[in-house]
Amino acid sequence: MIDVTRLLPKLLRASGANPELAVKLAWARAAGEGLRRHAIPFRLNERTLIVSVADAVWQKQLQSMAGELVFRVNRLLAQDAVDFIDFRVNPAVVKQARNIPEQQKLIKSPAPAPAEIVAAADAISDQDLKKRFVRAAENCIARRDARVDGSIP
Repeated sequence: MIDVTRLLPKLLRASGANPELAVKLAWARAAGEGLRRHAIPFRLNERTLIVSVADAVWQKQLQSMAGELVFRVNRLLAQDAVDFIDFRVNPAVVKQARNIPEQQKLIKSPAPAPAEIVAAADAISDQDLKKRFVRAAENCIARRDARVDGSIP
């Protein structure tokens, strides 16, 4: 299995790439397995990563680790993409994220990528990164469609 984090700097530099996606992927690795279920990256607002946590206890604990987590994310991205992490109490987002592994079992194989995705991928010169980008897009679309169809709450 290929370590996706090695592709993060390329994904971040690729023209037309989504920096938020790269930062969220870097967060998952930087936070580690222990924090991943309790601190969910919600959004990248300029250079501030907004992370949802279940309660004020997690918020306070993670705020004390914010500097180290910013360093880890930026190191994985091979550039300073995040200046600050804002931990916000949002138990609904955390609860939903905890259910994703069970929900993914319900997702069917992804349909081929739409023409817009394929056209955007053509701007990526690295062939391996291009394939991974298209596959990730197909999976995201499949998850979205599964939610719309009602197979995932």
